[in-house]
Amino acid sequence: MAEVVLFHHAQGLTPGVVAFADELRRAGHTVHTPDLFEGRTFSTIDEGMRHAEEIGFPGEVIGRGVRAVEGLPADLVYAGFSLGVVPAQMLAQTRPGAQGALLFYSCVPVSEFGSAWPDGVPVQVHGMDNDPIFVGEGDIDAARELVEQAKDAELFLYPGDQHYFADSSLPSYDPDATALLVRRVLDFLHAR
Repeated sequence: MAEVVLFHHAQGLTPGVVAFADELRRAGHTVHTPDLFEGRTFSTIDEGMRHAEEIGFPGEVIGRGVRAVEGLPADLVYAGFSLGVVPAQMLAQTRPGAQGALLFYSCVPVSEFGSAWPDGVPVQVHGMDNDPIFVGEGDIDAARELVEQAKDAELFLYPGDQHYFADSSLPSYDPDATALLVRRVLDFLHAR
C-alpha cells in the first residue's frame, strides 16, 4: 500500500478534502493531510488565494509543504488539489525517493522546479476539459508538456467546467467525475 501526502486547495482543508483522503484510507493507503492554512477555510477560491498571498504564495505555501513532510519517509506519493499541486509537484520533482505524483485541477511547468521530470516518478494529472482555471490559465498546457516529457505520465480530462469537482463539500462537486477519478487514483496507488 502507498503512503500519500495530500495537500489541500485554496479553500483550505475542507470536509471534502478530508473525505477524499478517507476514501483512499479505506482502500488501505496511509494518507497525510497537512493543513497549510493552520485551520482556516474559505468560502471562495478568491478568498483562499488572497489568504495564500498574504502568508506568501508560492514561497511560504511551498515552505509549509516541505516542513509538513520533514518527519515522513522518503518513499511518498505527493498529491495536491489546485494550490496544493504547487508543493506536491515541487516535492515530487525534488525530494529523493518520491513514488509518484497526483496533480488535481492544476499543473505547474516542470521547469519551475528543475530541468526535467525525474525518471522513475509516475504522475497523473486530472482536470475538467472546460475548467476556466485549469484550461483558461494554461495549466493544461503545462500538463501536456509534462505528459510528453515524463516516461510514465497520464493526463485525464473530464467533461465539465468545474474546478474543485472532487470536493464533496462544495457546490462544484461532480460525483460521476469524482468516482472515475478515484478509481484511476486507486489503480495508480495500488501499482506503487
